[in-house]
Amino acid sequence: MGIAERITASMKRQDVKGRECLTFHDYMTLCLYDPEYGYYRQGRIRVGREGDFYTSSSVGTIMGEKIAACLAEWQRHFGGRADAAEWGAGTGVLSKHILQAWAKRGSSVLSEAMHYAVIDDSPVHLAAARRLLESVEISARLHVLTADQGLAGSWRRGGPLMIVANELLDAMPVHRVRLMDGRLWEIGVTLADRPDSFFAETLLPLSDPQIRQTLEPDGISLREGQQAEVNLNAERWIANIGACMEEGVLILVDYGHDAEELTAGHRMNGTLLCYAGHVAHDDPYTRPGEQDITAHINFTACRRAGEAAGFREHYYATQKQFLLDYGILDDLTASDSADPFGPAARRNRAIRQLLLSDGMSETFKVMVLHKGA
Repeated sequence: MGIAERITASMKRQDVKGRECLTFHDYMTLCLYDPEYGYYRQGRIRVGREGDFYTSSSVGTIMGEKIAACLAEWQRHFGGRADAAEWGAGTGVLSKHILQAWAKRGSSVLSEAMHYAVIDDSPVHLAAARRLLESVEISARLHVLTADQGLAGSWRRGGPLMIVANELLDAMPVHRVRLMDGRLWEIGVTLADRPDSFFAETLLPLSDPQIRQTLEPDGISLREGQQAEVNLNAERWIANIGACMEEGVLILVDYGHDAEELTAGHRMNGTLLCYAGHVAHDDPYTRPGEQDITAHINFTACRRAGEAAGFREHYYATQKQFLLDYGILDDLTASDSADPFGPAARRNRAIRQLLLSDGMSETFKVMVLHKGA
């Protein structure tokens, strides 16, 4: 049985025409996380040059250094008692940059008592992270864990916890909704009735009452014919993190906007995108299991979920502003070298790319949620 057959076998609901279907959320879950055929479960690295997309940690060491500086401030706030983790760490590149930045600056964050965890659910990514971090000399106790192991908490000391989630929430399956004839419908997936496509979109009643309950408090009012994504998994993940953390900080780095911007009139089709071979497109049905599927994050919902879990918003800004606040312009160096590939030139290019590249520095946001004293 391949991924198409598995998706078809999972069509247990009925759409508005009485046809068998499944929610887009369940379709996306199978495409990305099916144990045998899911995009993130197959034996390939998915991020970086070898994969289908880049993250900010792929652009030099700058982002890791600035997150390291932010975490160092919080470690001082917690009196040196905090453990740390990167959740959804991929191949561990960002964590490597964070740990190296601490070690390079002689940061008081690192100590033999501190535990640092790299957490991901892709076996291929975890294996790559383990290999990569073997070369990093640190005094802290390093753990490479699955998400279940991370939530269990047996790896840490039990005091404050600092968690970084860089482009984690956008990889979570979303519900898609559309307003038609004044009624809110959920977008589902059924078998196509034409030869050029195997699957097609359809409409069905809302599969989860929480979908409507999360739209209303965020002030989302869709226009006729407009569709949007609802990431209940992201809200539940924040709730789970809050439940296992009495004191600590959660740093979310992802592309997205507040609810008002996400559902503005120029976004009638939502924000869903697919990536394969570093090329983006908006058809999630062409290559199930062979391409990434993602959607922009609703930071209004993240803020609300954080507050419900006991967090307070400490910081929220564009990635560009975050980098500026942590002194990225001071990292620009004068270079008299004629070599455009020398260390100084490469670092300057990385800084420019993070600040100016295709407007992504404005689309990416950094939200810092704090819990405890």
